[in-house]
Amino acid sequence: MNRRFALKATALAAVAALATACAPMMDDGDDIVDIAASNDDFSTLVAAVTAAGLVETLKGDGPFTVFAPTNDAFAKLPAGTVESLLEPENRDQLVSILTYHVVPGAVTSDQLAGKRLNVTTVQGGTVHVDGRNGVKVNDANVTAADIMATNGVIHVIDTVLLP
Repeated sequence: MNRRFALKATALAAVAALATACAPMMDDGDDIVDIAASNDDFSTLVAAVTAAGLVETLKGDGPFTVFAPTNDAFAKLPAGTVESLLEPENRDQLVSILTYHVVPGAVTSDQLAGKRLNVTTVQGGTVHVDGRNGVKVNDANVTAADIMATNGVIHVIDTVLLP
């Protein structure tokens, strides 16, 4: 049950991160999901979080750090991948991918500056974060950092992370 919660929290955090990155001047009361849902650049992420059943988790207290892929990041996946992941029979795989984008706690870019770290995600896997020249997470570039939500922080990324 804890792993399912963690996966749900990760996916929701990813959605919130995307929305926050595109709308950095949101009200102080917006959570990760609210921020993501308010920005069209995160419509794919929001659809995925909803299909995975992670909305309530990502609206939870957190704090979460979400590496949120934009619609353009999802578009880089092979044709048909997103549609397939949104099918009910692929929910577990979708949850795994989304929660791989979420890290427990609120980590800002200044805490990553100049560092190289391996960080455990809510999904249970590890991502490599390189903050020496900007911030990279595995092969994804952080294109907008430190979008603050009431329950964490969102960093927008240009590539979907795959466990």
